[in-house]
Amino acid sequence: MIGKLRGTLDEIDEDHCTIDVHGVGYVAYCSSRTLAHLPNPGEAVILFIETYVREDMIRLYGFESALEREWFRLLMNNVQGVGAKVALAVLSTLAPADLANAIALRDIATVSRAPGVGKKVAERIVTELKNKAPAFAGAASGTIGLKQELGEGVAPAPIADAVSALVNLGYSRDIAANAVAAAMKNAGEGADSSKLIRLGLKELAR
Repeated sequence: MIGKLRGTLDEIDEDHCTIDVHGVGYVAYCSSRTLAHLPNPGEAVILFIETYVREDMIRLYGFESALEREWFRLLMNNVQGVGAKVALAVLSTLAPADLANAIALRDIATVSRAPGVGKKVAERIVTELKNKAPAFAGAASGTIGLKQELGEGVAPAPIADAVSALVNLGYSRDIAANAVAAAMKNAGEGADSSKLIRLGLKELAR
């Protein structure tokens, strides 16, 4: 099985790309999000790979991160009616963090934005993956709780000030909240707004 490809990007097509690895061209089918983040043809590239084997076909699916590949596996293996095409459509529409947020909030409407995903399939996705992806949904829940506190005006002053400062720098409120939530994990209890802003900016620079 192929788990990762490191080589030179040969070409990008509508739903796949070709990577040259020492003279061998590997075709990897990707989400539109991954394809949009690829470098220019001729440049070095790394893709995380999921190998799909059937009697009549071997197909490689490529992802820009191991996390995106893990979500692809979760969608394919745990949700009835979700095959590779639908899983890629979901990941083309929603970044892993956004998908985790939608599942944690049972936001069926957001998941059903993906092409080919109706309300019933979206409902199965949020139901089946709620408890099968605790590491992802749990991380999202912390951010969701922070957003709720901000919306209700009950977030601690340093946190609210840090989010406000990032918004003033041009980031959206959601992105600012995500960055501050990540910063809080490293800042420790009692961190002031300046420390949260500094760590938040580091998260945004990754």
